[in-house]
Amino acid sequence: MRIGIVCYPTFGGSGVLATELGKALADKDHQVHFITYQQPVRLNEFNANIFYHEVRVTTYPLFDFPPYETALSSAMVDVIVNNQLDLLHVHYAIPHASAAYMAKKIVETQGRNIPVITTLHGTDITLVGRDKTFAPVVAFSINQSDAITAVSKNLRDETYNIFPINKEIEVIYNFVDVSRFHKKPIDAFRKVIAPNGERILVHASNFRKIKRVLDVVRIFDEVNKKIPSKLLFVGDGPDRPAAEDLCRELNLCDHLRFVGKQEQMEDILAVSDLFILPSEYESFGLAALEAMAAGVPLISSDAGGLPEININGHTGYMSPVGDIQGMSNNAVEILHSDAVLKKFKAHAATQAKKFDIHNIVPQYEALYNRFL
Repeated sequence: MRIGIVCYPTFGGSGVLATELGKALADKDHQVHFITYQQPVRLNEFNANIFYHEVRVTTYPLFDFPPYETALSSAMVDVIVNNQLDLLHVHYAIPHASAAYMAKKIVETQGRNIPVITTLHGTDITLVGRDKTFAPVVAFSINQSDAITAVSKNLRDETYNIFPINKEIEVIYNFVDVSRFHKKPIDAFRKVIAPNGERILVHASNFRKIKRVLDVVRIFDEVNKKIPSKLLFVGDGPDRPAAEDLCRELNLCDHLRFVGKQEQMEDILAVSDLFILPSEYESFGLAALEAMAAGVPLISSDAGGLPEININGHTGYMSPVGDIQGMSNNAVEILHSDAVLKKFKAHAATQAKKFDIHNIVPQYEALYNRFL
């Protein structure tokens, strides 16, 4: 198949999932064409079956805001026509689904039918999409897609609750390449972070308000009072300054590190003992699944799609959003004993295998084949 993939090229879950899907499809001898405004961060290796097409937006003094969606539709048309694409798979509804609809209509005038698959990822529905500025276009473009998928049952249900969707939304879960995260920890790396054998906790996100990174700091503060620990903050975003201020206020600066955006998460997770994700909402929790694939148990909220991957008391624990004391108590419960920690690590790794790339990608292939 010749597949066009449209996504955001950033560290967010939708971009990561789309890129990893494209790479997996290319490994199975499909021809994959990425269409976006810059090369995706996970597209970091050569594959003869992968092509990248940059969306260029020309700026004119007439425009206060460059018309990216129009440029994106034109880029899609160009790639469809000149590379004989069989279908478009767009990730994240805004603005990719509406741009794909326009491209589909343009190529129809040339006698071509291009199926459009739209995958919903989370905030395109629950946050940005429900803004009344975008909502009518989002609902229309989703309904005009030939097929719609969501990355969790929770997101599917939320989409039906928020928008008047008149088509079936199929659930195809996010996935992880378990083999990539099955790495032996580097002892020297761990000793640099935790020279005295401390437990290592980690949080990875885009540091937006919805991720509740200040809760991560407070949870760690409570854990560290009982069990000597270190905390790694992976990522960056608008709430990082507030998190740094709180660390200073609580005198935690010697116990944690902000390591910024990292592409090789498998190396960090290999030396980690616990992943903290107290989010207000997660449509799925791809970062949490990557941690579990590395055998790292999860302390999380019970929001959104997290109960679909984190089995309470088995792969980790869940608590209501904002329950800092409950999350810290649960973290201590896992970390206080090597035997208990080992059990939770094994359960987390086993659960992650259900979402292995080799189980999920064939579901997308079967979906594509229905329209070819």
